[in-house]
Amino acid sequence: MHLSSEIRLSTAQQSITGRKARNEDCLGFFMPMGNLLTTKGACGMIADGVSTAEAGAEAAEYCVREFINDYFDTPDIWTVKKSAQKVLTSINRSLYARSHEYLSSTRGFVCTFSVLVIKSHTAHLFHIGDSRIYRIRGDHMECLTTDHVTPLSQSSSCLSRAMGMDTHLDIDYRSVAIEPHDIFLLTTDGVHDTLQPRTIQTIIHESDSLDEACETLITEAYNAGSTDNLSCQLIRVDQVVRESIDDLTDKLTALPFPPDLEPGMRIDDYEILSELYASNRSQLYCVKDLSDGKEWVMKTPSQNYNDDPAYIERFIMEEWVGSRIDSPHVVRICNSNRPKTFLYYLMQKVDGITLEQWIEENPYPKPAEAIKLVKQIAKGLKAFHQRETLHQDLKPSNIMISKEGHITLVDFGSVYVSGIDEIFVPIERDKILGTVNYSDPLLRLGQNTGIKGDLFSLACITYEIFTHHLPYGEGLERCETPQQLEKLKYIPSDRYNPILPIWFDRALMKGLSIRPEERYQSIEQFLQDATHPNPSFLLPKKEEKQTYNIIFWQMMSLVWFITSMFLIAALWLQD
Repeated sequence: MHLSSEIRLSTAQQSITGRKARNEDCLGFFMPMGNLLTTKGACGMIADGVSTAEAGAEAAEYCVREFINDYFDTPDIWTVKKSAQKVLTSINRSLYARSHEYLSSTRGFVCTFSVLVIKSHTAHLFHIGDSRIYRIRGDHMECLTTDHVTPLSQSSSCLSRAMGMDTHLDIDYRSVAIEPHDIFLLTTDGVHDTLQPRTIQTIIHESDSLDEACETLITEAYNAGSTDNLSCQLIRVDQVVRESIDDLTDKLTALPFPPDLEPGMRIDDYEILSELYASNRSQLYCVKDLSDGKEWVMKTPSQNYNDDPAYIERFIMEEWVGSRIDSPHVVRICNSNRPKTFLYYLMQKVDGITLEQWIEENPYPKPAEAIKLVKQIAKGLKAFHQRETLHQDLKPSNIMISKEGHITLVDFGSVYVSGIDEIFVPIERDKILGTVNYSDPLLRLGQNTGIKGDLFSLACITYEIFTHHLPYGEGLERCETPQQLEKLKYIPSDRYNPILPIWFDRALMKGLSIRPEERYQSIEQFLQDATHPNPSFLLPKKEEKQTYNIIFWQMMSLVWFITSMFLIAALWLQD
């Protein structure tokens, strides 16, 4: 992997029982090596078992142990926030379930928990309860967490939130940028409820080492009369290396671009059989592995970009991301251990035709057959979303369909990966905005709408499958400003295919709304309304109701006018 996390951390910690009968606090720190440090970061944590819960100490130890075990096993493509929250939710459920295995309500597995994850140039904080995380930067000390306590009287309070307290986990999250020489301090209430922030800061600054600082903090808190367990952890950012663009470029250009390839040529024991596709950004070739005769598709970068680091990084990331998407509806990347002499990657050869060709050959498909295709496309998209990855360029030409009707998504060229975007690089990352008529139009305006953008593409393709047309005609191609987008008019699908029911058209219209707040929240919601009549879609739209009301009163006025004229005429004739 070309990305690397050049952070250097020092740490120390100490925990003593103090004046209590047992120590219910627990601390932990883990800093992996290599790619895992780059994609997941290093983490420190502190937990304090709730004294009124008999199993508080066990809960604190369980939180620390399981977080370290499980957090670093989450997909390396996930963000810190998603990875940590998934793990914390699982831990919370386990603690709550263990508490309710016992008849006695005092046997509670409940504790506070504060976690600090440092990844790239950012510190991510997760917190519940009344343990704390401070940051000391120069002469300024700041508490980065908020105690979750409810006052009972002037002298007492109780926890309002804690791990294992409820099935629903409400945990605070925030992220802050780190700088060299930042010091993060994690404490339990036995320390910070006894020592003043100025005292804590002075002790840390005047100590010769982090270990000495921890020992002094614990000793001073004990001598000041603390009656609780005493625990603290210090993490110092010694170095944050900002890789230069030259260093990154050297990594990215370690492998040269392949030359223009022709049938019969060989690269690394792969024989070129034919060219499948070529554009100004890349080429696809059908190749045969000479070691076993198996055929693959080789993707090579375009010579147009051999001096563009942002383009090269995106190309390299395509293979890395693709190898982490596991779905029968997404093309499989070949993870060959064979050394490469050029920059390229291999993927599974998918037989069949593109959905673009299929639509041309099937202008009015059977609804059941069409919906079956849409559901498969949706499954492929969800495989991306489960890895916090957005496709961003879903279109019929990037979708293959076999003779049996099996759908496969075959392109990673425009993907956006949240977890990778967290990692600093000294270049502006290459952003491909997708194909105008299918991608979320807000992408071109710099607004990333997340899965709603991919949902827009899915709804657009569904519209085209059923109508053989695009929902905004060629209008999207002419829009470059928000004002122009607002003026676009959705073309009802039954204009092109009269058999389509109104509820189906309303589902399409909602998925294709220019305003993201009006779109569906999830793919599942869209599929539900596209396959089952939504009762609200069977009612007239608000504007239609207003139109009907206006017409009604206009007709009534006309009736009254005509009646009045007849009465006046009748009276006049009588005279």
